[in-house]
Amino acid sequence: MIQKTYSVGGEHDIPVGPLGIIPMQGTHELAMLVNKHLVTKRKSLFSEENSLSQHYLKESYIISASCPRFSTGDGKGVISESVRGYDIYIISDVGNYSCTYKMFGQECRMSPDDHFQDIKRIISAIGGKARRINLIMPLLYAGRQHKRVSRESLDCAIALQELEDLGVENIITFDAHDPRVQNAIPIKGFENILPTYQIIKALVRSEPDLRIDKSGMMVISPDEGGLSRNIYYANVLGLDLGMFYKRRDVTRLVNGKNPIISHEFLGDSVEGKSVLIIDDILSSGDSVLDIVKELKKRKAAKIYVGVTFALFTEGLDKFHDLYERGMLNRVFSTNLTYRKEELKKAPWYVEVDISKFIALLINTLNHDSSLSSLLDPTEKIRSLMERRNAAKK
Repeated sequence: MIQKTYSVGGEHDIPVGPLGIIPMQGTHELAMLVNKHLVTKRKSLFSEENSLSQHYLKESYIISASCPRFSTGDGKGVISESVRGYDIYIISDVGNYSCTYKMFGQECRMSPDDHFQDIKRIISAIGGKARRINLIMPLLYAGRQHKRVSRESLDCAIALQELEDLGVENIITFDAHDPRVQNAIPIKGFENILPTYQIIKALVRSEPDLRIDKSGMMVISPDEGGLSRNIYYANVLGLDLGMFYKRRDVTRLVNGKNPIISHEFLGDSVEGKSVLIIDDILSSGDSVLDIVKELKKRKAAKIYVGVTFALFTEGLDKFHDLYERGMLNRVFSTNLTYRKEELKKAPWYVEVDISKFIALLINTLNHDSSLSSLLDPTEKIRSLMERRNAAKK
């Protein structure tokens, strides 16, 4: 869809479609940060005195909306103001299990399915009046059920096709478990974004004395599935790469998976080196814990873990223990999904704020401009490392 724009000052264009952000339940903290960055950026670009910018410069782009529930558990989507002609950006955290609703007098936690239903309710409440609907879903719904093995459902593909049928034009997600699932909606926008630059930036800032070169540091892939992700980190940082692969017992299933027998290591010696382990999701954390112990057996110096989503489905006690024993130094993770307060206060946890980047993505899409420069962080990372190296001289 081509968007007509008014020219302002010859340098920037103002979109015809006013910008509106709808935060779903459990995303208000992130949405308010994104809104703040958008307000600041747009005020720096245009003067409030310009009459053409009246629908462009606002104190808030948040659209009031909610999904109340009846006592039986049935829900509905309600939008409290007009969105006719708007360029709408719905932000949803389908992994936020802290959200609740009441059903028959009982408090029920929202599952990913509940969050996804609420997305569809809000789209239905928009009623086709918006100029364009975009969905920012950092943790891709059903993203771990992305392929069929034997007689299984294809939840993620079906969900994407549902969103396409409801009129969603663009879907933005972060570090999808398998981005090839976008083939289910080949004619719609699907952006899978990796927070590589932001994680490296957080690492550099929190560890100013860290030696980042081949003789002092390595990148380790926790499994074969994450190899390409870790290859990029190793290449852009100029480091050697090692990997673990999981030896599984294929004769039995435990919680739907073949249990891991052992982690086997491939790569050069890690003795005396700092190690950076990168993954998409830290779920129970058991695999990472096993790898940390294996690396310490091989006399690795400092160990850092970087993940897009830190879920800690089985609690933090094991990580507290490793940190207190000096086996784990830092875990870096984004604010793209719900984090417990206990996690935020952990001395070994470093939060990676992605709100400014999301604001930049929204602003760029609202102008129908290319995202190419935002999706490839190579130059930004190289520039960051050059500034760091120059400062250390």
